[in-house]
Amino acid sequence: MSNDIDNVTPKGVLLVVSGPSGAGKGTICQMLRDQLPDLGYSISVTTRAPRTGEVDGESYFFKTIPDVKQMIEKGELLEYAEVYGNYYGTPRKYVEEQLESGRDVLLEIDIQGALQIKKRFPEGVFVFIVPPSLDELSARIYKRGTDSEDVIKRRMASAASELTYAAEYDYIIVNDIAEKAAQKVLTIMEAERYRVARTYFIVDKICKAKK
Repeated sequence: MSNDIDNVTPKGVLLVVSGPSGAGKGTICQMLRDQLPDLGYSISVTTRAPRTGEVDGESYFFKTIPDVKQMIEKGELLEYAEVYGNYYGTPRKYVEEQLESGRDVLLEIDIQGALQIKKRFPEGVFVFIVPPSLDELSARIYKRGTDSEDVIKRRMASAASELTYAAEYDYIIVNDIAEKAAQKVLTIMEAERYRVARTYFIVDKICKAKK
């Protein structure tokens, strides 16, 4: 009977990672993908035209605006946003198929998108990445050297506001050293795999076997 239990694949974990610009969530997510080769990475839907080298079903799922509006009406997107006339979103079916197969899925997404997903998929695991301080965040943004002074000021003002959303998440990780922060996220994922809601099938099988 133990072999029968071992052969059952539990549902995967949907990990949603957000944080202010400059907090280092992109770096942490890349480290997670490097350490977990089987970790799924959600492919977004978009209505913009494919760019050179982009492949449908790999880079994005390319759709028409009417197609995406229909998906929104049917609740087929976990989250979506309209940016400069084009829609972007996370397809529910693709994510759920990955999870049902037992594969963990990572979503690196903005705060508004994460909060949409939490309403539609509350069983996800929501992690908020924060810098050690706003001074450190400012230093990181300046160090990147990709933004003008005005843009940096807007980003800093936005970051202070975005930090207030941390209470909406399940976990807060301070990104002082990226490697340590990534390891903390891995620890969270390991613990979440054993949450009762994901593993109660084991108890059911034990009880049925007794009968």
